[in-house]
Amino acid sequence: MMEYSTYEQQYDERVIEIARVAKVVKGGRRFQFRVTVVAGDNHGNVGLGVGKANAVPDAMRKATERAHKNMRPVPMIGTTIPHEVIGKTSGAKVLLKPASAGTGVIAAGGVRAVLEAAGIRDILTKSMGSANVLNVVKATFDALSQLKSPEEEAAKRGKPAKDLLPFWERRKNG
Repeated sequence: MMEYSTYEQQYDERVIEIARVAKVVKGGRRFQFRVTVVAGDNHGNVGLGVGKANAVPDAMRKATERAHKNMRPVPMIGTTIPHEVIGKTSGAKVLLKPASAGTGVIAAGGVRAVLEAAGIRDILTKSMGSANVLNVVKATFDALSQLKSPEEEAAKRGKPAKDLLPFWERRKNG
């Protein structure tokens, strides 16, 4: 009897949308299912996957695999993000604002799923423009990709990193 000791990483996987999509062909319409999945480790890494197949379970499997492959790190300060940012994808715009500890995730739908999977616990958000779930999620990822870590930015500006923290963090330390 063999015993496997490889540790399988546990991800927080959330199905955001299951849509039936049609392709018009000569004989009529061909239907498939498009599944959008967000996977995160709750410690600053998150990925998006979209899978399409003739059956929902197959599409889910594909989406999950792609989400794991597309994982990317998110800069964080404690339980929030370092600074305010706006992400855009086609007609969808998402505003992400850092919030002090204890605020919680003030977001809905796809934005909430992405932020919670990433491990962000305190944040304020506003979704503007399109309400298309896939575009809103992509806009959230765009916003997260624009975030810069305070240490990196401080080095660029030649300032101490503590000067670039959110004001409630500076108040605590100062």
